[in-house]
Amino acid sequence: MSNLTTFLAGAGVGAAVTYFLDPRSGSERRHVARDKAGQVAGSAPVQTVAHTAASQAQTVGRTAAQQAQGVAAKAKQAATGGDSAPGDDNTLKAKVETEIFRDADVPKGAVAVSVVNGIVELRGEVDAQWSERLEAEAGKVSGVQGVRNLTHRPGEMPPNLAGTPGVSGA
Repeated sequence: MSNLTTFLAGAGVGAAVTYFLDPRSGSERRHVARDKAGQVAGSAPVQTVAHTAASQAQTVGRTAAQQAQGVAAKAKQAATGGDSAPGDDNTLKAKVETEIFRDADVPKGAVAVSVVNGIVELRGEVDAQWSERLEAEAGKVSGVQGVRNLTHRPGEMPPNLAGTPGVSGA
């Protein structure tokens, strides 16, 4: 069996064990299962009990698969340190904006944030103090691979345009 099949089978067995040995509801679930199993020998038609058992098995299977997906997602998150997945630049941009624009006095309208492959780019006109502060705060956000600070002081040429032929200062 492949590793994934083995993992999912183990997760299914684990989910079933968890389902029946749950400290809060496990006792009731075991009693219901025992009662339904006793119905097979009693008066209930075998087809109805078989259908109910198959339905419950499907439910437990789906639950196990969902739990396995959750465990896999948590393992992936733990392995990556909780960082954004590669290519999830929009989520990272939102995290950066939340952090750097947290204070009420931050010049929010003057700074544009973009993220490409985990690299944060800051653009806009701000004074030197804000420029350094925003760059430092952006670099602290989990998942940021680097920060390109392209902000500039009012009246100065943006650093990415400085020295470009045909572009004049303000």
